[in-house]
Amino acid sequence: MASALNDDEPGVSGEELERLKQEHRDLDRAIDALELSVAGDQLQIQRLKRRKLALRDKISYIEDQITPDIIA
Repeated sequence: MASALNDDEPGVSGEELERLKQEHRDLDRAIDALELSVAGDQLQIQRLKRRKLALRDKISYIEDQITPDIIA
């Protein structure tokens, strides 16, 4: 999984982080809509959930890179 995160260099902008967060919210809405539909495709829902989790991991990684660790 680390190789997927290497695409983001330390110079990631706040705009990129916001774009990822917006994509995460959009996926959440899409998953909710599919789960509510009568003919919800379970395979598609699982794929969207996996993508959403990957985005969450990527967002966390970027936020950790932006926010310095302060050891007091």
